[in-house]
Amino acid sequence: MNPVVVIGEALVDVVDRPDGRVEHPGGSPMNVAVGLARLGVAARLVCALGHDERGAVIRAHIGASGVELDATTIDRTSTAVATIDGDGAATYEFDLDWRLDPVSVPAGTPLVHVGSIGAVLDPGAASVLDAVRRRAPGTLVSIDPNVRPSITPDAAAVRSALAPLLAEADVVKLSDEDAAWLWPDRDVDAVLDGLLDSGATVAAVTLGGNGCALANASRRIVVPAPQVEVVDTIGAGDSFTAGLLDGILAAGSTFSDDLEALAAHALACARVTVSRPGADPPRRDELPA
Repeated sequence: MNPVVVIGEALVDVVDRPDGRVEHPGGSPMNVAVGLARLGVAARLVCALGHDERGAVIRAHIGASGVELDATTIDRTSTAVATIDGDGAATYEFDLDWRLDPVSVPAGTPLVHVGSIGAVLDPGAASVLDAVRRRAPGTLVSIDPNVRPSITPDAAAVRSALAPLLAEADVVKLSDEDAAWLWPDRDVDAVLDGLLDSGATVAAVTLGGNGCALANASRRIVVPAPQVEVVDTIGAGDSFTAGLLDGILAAGSTFSDDLEALAAHALACARVTVSRPGADPPRRDELPA
């Protein structure tokens, strides 16, 4: 089987903590690609990197997890300065260059995952949409909007950019914060309804410490989060996404049938990530049997 293709930004998280500044490889799509690879799912990351020290750190990071790299060369590797509050939650300021060479999605690719800044910030966003539209029949599409208002503050423009991708998507995952920013007039159930109406087979909304809500055409569930001592939340949603996609790929054509199993696996992945610093998704042997 060909690798899953993940298209989107890879950057360095520059994290300001009460005890000092540290740097970690990051970027939502990159985290998803690494999360998939660590779970044993072959993954190819299509991104943009500079030939600089931070780019070298990202290349080493994804290479250590076995992710294939397809990188457009940019002048300098992008950064996100993350400030951690007393509860471990992060806020971000970005320095981002997002453009892509033409993207190929070979026949036999099981799934294309896109999202975050890479899905809505031009000129790279146009390449993302083109790749999704030109995928071969049978290739699933996953999207995680993972909105970043500091980069794309116009919610109406972001909704407009996401609309053609949502129309192509089989799987959509977003956080409750994403949902509230994109559709402030909708509760979680209404957001799930809208995603399913757009064509998704499975829609998921993470609820922070309260777990997640998953829905298909016939039912929906809310699953509480497992207990854990939170170090920080960086990459937690991306680990959830990787776990969700891993479960979907393992289930095959019946992937929407067992929402409980999908939710449990995704939450278990997120639980490991929040228990340690930075976007550090688990390997399969770190999860419950």
